[in-house]
Amino acid sequence: MSWDFFVPVCVGDLVKTGGINQYVVQDVVSPKQLPSQLSISFPTGVFIFIFRHFNSLELGVKEDTLELLVQGEISLNIYGFMHLIIMFEYSEFGSKKGKSGEGLLQWDSEREKVLQALVQLLQLDIRSLWSLSLVEEEFVSCVTCCCYKLLENPTISHVKSKPSRDCIIHLLGVLIKKYNHLLGASVKVIQLLQHFEQLPSVFAQAVSVWSTEYGVRAIIGEVIREIGQKSSEELSREGSGVKAFSSFLSELGTLAPELMIPNISVLISHLEGESHTMRVAVCEVLGEILVRVLCGDGLDESGKADRDHFFDILQEHLHDTHSHVRARVLQVFTRIVNSKALPLCRYSEVMKLAVGRLMDKSIHAVKSAIQLLAAFIAHNPYSCKLSSADLKKPLEKETAKLKEMKENREGKPPVAVIKASELWAAMEPELLVTVRTALEPTSETEEEQHEDEEDRDVEEEKPAEDDRATAVKIAQFLRSDEDASELSQNLPPTPQKEGEKEGEDGELKKQEMLVQYLKDTETFALQVERAISVINTMLYWKTASVVQESVQFCVTVCEFSVANSISGVRKMLPLVWSTDAAIKDAVVQAYRRLYLNPQGETVRMKAQTLVDSLSELMVDASLGTIQCLEEIEFFASDSNLQSAVIQVLWERFTGKRETSVLNKRAAVLLLGMAREVVLSNLDTLCSVALGEKVTEDFLLARDTVITICSITDHVRVRGPPFRLPQDHQLFTCLTQAVAEGKQPKMSSCFMEQAVRLIYFLAESPDQLCSRLEQGLSCCVCLLLALCGCVAFWQVSHLERSVSAELRRRRGETEEREEKEKGPASKSKVASESAMEEELGLIGASAEDTEAELIRKICETELLAEENLLSAFLPLLVKVCSSPGHYSHPQLTTASCLALSQYMMISPSVCEENIRLMFTVLERSTFSVVRANAIIALGDLTVRFPNILEPWTQNLYSRLSDEVPSVRQTAVTVLTQLVLKDVLKVKGQVSEVAVLLIDPKPHISSLALNFFNELAAKDNAIYNLLPDIISRLSDPERGMSSEDFNTIMKQLFSYITKERQTESLVEKLCQRFRTAKTERQWCDLAMSLSLLSMCERGFKRLQECWECYSDKLTEPGVYQPLLSITAKLRRGAKLQFKVFELNRFLRTPPAGQSKSSVSSHGDESFVTPQKSRRPKKPMITFSSDEEEDEEGKSRLVHLYVPKQAMPLRVYFIFVIKDFAYMYLRFNKFNM
Repeated sequence: MSWDFFVPVCVGDLVKTGGINQYVVQDVVSPKQLPSQLSISFPTGVFIFIFRHFNSLELGVKEDTLELLVQGEISLNIYGFMHLIIMFEYSEFGSKKGKSGEGLLQWDSEREKVLQALVQLLQLDIRSLWSLSLVEEEFVSCVTCCCYKLLENPTISHVKSKPSRDCIIHLLGVLIKKYNHLLGASVKVIQLLQHFEQLPSVFAQAVSVWSTEYGVRAIIGEVIREIGQKSSEELSREGSGVKAFSSFLSELGTLAPELMIPNISVLISHLEGESHTMRVAVCEVLGEILVRVLCGDGLDESGKADRDHFFDILQEHLHDTHSHVRARVLQVFTRIVNSKALPLCRYSEVMKLAVGRLMDKSIHAVKSAIQLLAAFIAHNPYSCKLSSADLKKPLEKETAKLKEMKENREGKPPVAVIKASELWAAMEPELLVTVRTALEPTSETEEEQHEDEEDRDVEEEKPAEDDRATAVKIAQFLRSDEDASELSQNLPPTPQKEGEKEGEDGELKKQEMLVQYLKDTETFALQVERAISVINTMLYWKTASVVQESVQFCVTVCEFSVANSISGVRKMLPLVWSTDAAIKDAVVQAYRRLYLNPQGETVRMKAQTLVDSLSELMVDASLGTIQCLEEIEFFASDSNLQSAVIQVLWERFTGKRETSVLNKRAAVLLLGMAREVVLSNLDTLCSVALGEKVTEDFLLARDTVITICSITDHVRVRGPPFRLPQDHQLFTCLTQAVAEGKQPKMSSCFMEQAVRLIYFLAESPDQLCSRLEQGLSCCVCLLLALCGCVAFWQVSHLERSVSAELRRRRGETEEREEKEKGPASKSKVASESAMEEELGLIGASAEDTEAELIRKICETELLAEENLLSAFLPLLVKVCSSPGHYSHPQLTTASCLALSQYMMISPSVCEENIRLMFTVLERSTFSVVRANAIIALGDLTVRFPNILEPWTQNLYSRLSDEVPSVRQTAVTVLTQLVLKDVLKVKGQVSEVAVLLIDPKPHISSLALNFFNELAAKDNAIYNLLPDIISRLSDPERGMSSEDFNTIMKQLFSYITKERQTESLVEKLCQRFRTAKTERQWCDLAMSLSLLSMCERGFKRLQECWECYSDKLTEPGVYQPLLSITAKLRRGAKLQFKVFELNRFLRTPPAGQSKSSVSSHGDESFVTPQKSRRPKKPMITFSSDEEEDEEGKSRLVHLYVPKQAMPLRVYFIFVIKDFAYMYLRFNKFNM
């Protein structure tokens, strides 16, 4: 008798009695009988026992079970296989490794073998094992359920699980193709994606394999259709499912973009949904399609239409409401541009959108926009080397040429036109004869003869027919009253004329294409210039990642030789001093990438290229730029290249190789970075730059002196004092060069550096400087400037060099004395030093003595009568105090600067001349004098803060100077003084706040940077805001309300703490009591509306009702307070409290209509219409008139509900109003 095995729904169904001839388990074996039964056969009782007690079985029993199942019957074995695989997968045995590491303990490898066996089995034609050659649904479900269970393993997406993962994918592919599992697979994919976050990439790979290798393309349509039919409500409920769907679509679009096109319309509907994750996925799919499918010139009309539609969608979502979508779309465009899949006609449009995204509020979007712009520059089809100004003239020239060609073509002499009627009258007789002969019937013999002739000579008959046909057509056209032009169009064209016409059209078309190309190039260049200017400002943002992207962009534009690209490279140079290690490293690597990788076949050519690049940087370089370049250490790389570079620099500097003056200056500055090499060539430097031709180029002499100073300063810091004798060639050349300087503008800059070098290197530098002063007696301006420089560097020499030398000598003396002392004295000294260390007196007495000595020298000896410096101080004071008598600009500038340098010597000199200095600052007619005075007074503030403290207000007053350069200098100096805590931050900072709206962008940016840095200090801006508001709203200042609002919006953006907001609300409300004018009330109300109001702040606003209630009659007060309630109504917690405050505000101020009130809020803020009932008589009192007026508004306007509400709530408001009336009435009667 034969038995049929039916796959059960669960294991327990095997022991239940089924139908006729159904396979049923009768005996379930015990654990003791299991080994012996396995050796004989594989009864179903053993089968059930293994399923029920799998974890408690021994390893050998499990292995034997697996081997027997492989050799058993198909349905029974497959069923056993599936359950056994699932149990191995989820058992503790399968998840842990044993000590031996053999057998099935390595379940990952065994799983792969089992799955491969299943794949091989199912690929066979096993349909004949079932009746009607139809495989049972339960059999297929048994296998698929096992596969999906295996996919639930969290490690299935790992690299180590790739063999098993591939087997499962192919196994399901066989089931889908041969066993009708398509619908079930699509449903299961959607279900599992919602619950297992590791499956998006797995299922994307699976669906791609099923569609390509197994040819089941319908699976993509089914899955995408299921995802596309998900509504926004369903996606919002599913959370993790949305993320999984998004990842799945993105991965699938990457693997099989061509298969997504037929179903993309289903997904596009999600672009209008609320889920930004799905919008991102759809945009990424569109990007992959555009990159890999809809690209190139071979598209048909349908493909081009789809491409344009997809690009329109992506461009629209560059303005998506969610920042993540905007950033990802920018990244999609970056991939499109890098793949060269963006049509040329869309370059300008997309680049304009990308430049606009640089102002995005999202940092992620800004970084993506910078990357997209860099990709545009790297793959642009235009010439980036030309600026928009360079392209303007060629464009105008070619446009004029095109216009001329069009005019010549239109202005050709017209051909003589004969009217149709005249032409017909002339041709009609002859044509009639011809037509009648051709059309009239002839006799039969003539017809037969004619037919024979036609048969004999067919070739002659064809031209005749053509002639007749042409004649008939001509006759028809001439009979109609058509113009000659239309006739000429229908007649066969003349070959020669047609060729000439095609040639003219071709030239015209080429010219049109050239003009269009130049227009596109100019537009692209303008966008690049705009992008460079914006990104250059981002180099100093606080966000490190944005700064790094900006640095990389500057490198990209410089590598592609974009016009004006060097501006960004120079601007990012000071970032080498950044405290952020990532930013500093990015800048250093950028400069090394740009300048330390020169192109050339030989070392010499590489050195020349490197020198050319660095020389371009050094043109008009300041001392700060040179110091930044020294930090990068250009000459610390390849020794061979370094030697070649130094050789090229020496050749340029000495004139062995012809070069420009600018390159000479750059060469000597670059030589200063190789200190060890240049230190041994001082004679060469002196002879070339400081010799006989020094008067020809004082700037070269100045740069040479700067180079020597940097070298000697480096040596002086590292070792003992390095000094040269006074009769050294260097000082001889310097003295002669200073004496020969007759042009103050050219030689003053050199003279200052010369004095600095003398104090750095010379022995007895004061004596050398006395000789310089005696040699310049013929030029008063240079003499006064020299006196100021000598005074300044004499003080610096005493406080730095002399003080350092005293410390060094003291240290050597102490070491020598310590060596001479015995052990006993050493122990005594050690005990004394320990005591001094506890008291904090170690080295204090000696250092104080040295500092006192230096101070005494400055106070008494520098300006003593025997010192030459003292002779020039009265002259400086006289020149500065008599601007009408001494009105020469250069003399006044030199005198004021020298006087400020004299004031650095001692406090007494500073006190004597401080009033004169501030008088010059305020009354001088020369802007350069005022700017220099601000810088000098800033230095004096650092040196003598107590003396300058009473004059702080005079420094702030220069922030309102009429000259932009003076304002810029003032805000720069004050920023340094305030941020370094030299000046106390007070209400005068309001003058800096005014510069936020300065018409000069660079000044407003400096003011913005000041407040950005000040905001980093705890509570600094918070403490200043009330005073700033009071000063700016002062009627005497006369600031407009628009400017006030602009400034306050920026300042209030720094208030982010809830406690600060609460305190500011109270402070501003209290200021309503002291405010005297309506404008001040309005400014206070506007300031309150700019705060990010929180619950505590709103509560404080209610508590301070008495401060501003009497001011609500002013529209400028009423509307800002009303806007606060409008913003707060969005919060559920504050809704009731806002409604209560709105009850007090709902009465409009005098003179304001109801429509104007409703225009500023929603319907709940509309003032109720007045009742028709007569007004109640007001109660007035003789005392306290101000409080009486306040009471009137409260007594008259009782609460009247606008809409239905619970009776209990209504009575609460009514009782509260009557209680207030009662208290007010009693108060007035007391």
